[in-house]
Amino acid sequence: MSQLANSSSTTWFVTGASRGFGRELAEQLLARGDRVAATLRRPGQLDDLAGQYGDRLWVRALDVTDTGQLRRVVQQAFAGLGRVDVVVSNAGYGVFGAAEDLSDAQVEAVISTNLTASIQLARAVLPYLRAQGGGLLMQMSSMGGHIAFPAFSMYHATKWGIEGFYEALAAEVEPFGISTMLVEPGMIRTGFYQAATRVPASPAYHGTPVDRDALPLEEMPGDQAKVVAAMIQAALSPDPPRRLLLGSDAYRLVHAALSARLAGFEAQQDLAASTDVDGWTPAAP
Repeated sequence: MSQLANSSSTTWFVTGASRGFGRELAEQLLARGDRVAATLRRPGQLDDLAGQYGDRLWVRALDVTDTGQLRRVVQQAFAGLGRVDVVVSNAGYGVFGAAEDLSDAQVEAVISTNLTASIQLARAVLPYLRAQGGGLLMQMSSMGGHIAFPAFSMYHATKWGIEGFYEALAAEVEPFGISTMLVEPGMIRTGFYQAATRVPASPAYHGTPVDRDALPLEEMPGDQAKVVAAMIQAALSPDPPRRLLLGSDAYRLVHAALSARLAGFEAQQDLAASTDVDGWTPAAP
C-alpha cells in the first residue's frame, strides 16, 4: 500500500529536468502544489519556474555521470527538504546508428548516462528512503526495454539492463516500505528524438534496416503531457504498479514480443528438461 495515496502534498526528486518528460513532470507537479527537487546540467533553464513557484522548486546542477556529485546532490536534497517521497530517474538520451559504426566513446557515454547513472542514483537514495520509512523509486524505461529496433542497440542495451536491475532491486527494498516503478512509454512526441545523436550508416549498411529515416513526430501516437499525468496518477495510487506501460503502440508491440518469446520457450520445454541431471525433480513449491 502506497504511503503517498493519502498525502496532500508530495516531494519529488527529478533528474534530467531541462526538457522532455523531466520538464513536463516538474511543471505538472508544481501546478498541483507539490515540491520538486529538480536537477539538470544547466540550472538556469528552470529560472522561469523558479520565479513562478519560489521555494517549492529546489534546483541544483547535476551531471548524473559524476557519481560523487550525484551523491552530494542527493544528500543536499534530503537534508534541505527533510523528506523526498518520489525519486524519478529520468536523465538519458539515445544514439541512432549501427552498433558497428558507433565509436567507443559513444558506447561508453550512453551506458554511463542511461544505465550506470540510474543504478548509482538508486543506490544513493536508498539509505535515505529506508531511514524515512519508505518512498517510491520511479525509473524511466521504455517499451524498448522489452523489444528492439535496428540502429538503436545501445539504447536498448541500457533499457534492458535497467529493467533487470529493477526486477532484482524491487524484491530487495520492499521490506523497507520502498516501492519501485519502471515507466515504459512507447513513441512519444517529445524532444528526445531531435536531441538524439545520429551516426551515418557506413557503406556496408546502406540499404539495410539501419539505413532509414526516423519516424516523423506526427506519426508517433504518444502525448507527453498525458504520459506524465499518468505517471503522477500511478505514483500516487494506493498500489503503484512495478511496470507502467504507456501508449497504444507500447501495449501492442510489447504484448506481441512477449507472446512470441513465450511461444518460443514453450516449444523448447522438452529440450530444456533433457539437460537436467538424471533423476532430478523440482522441489515442491
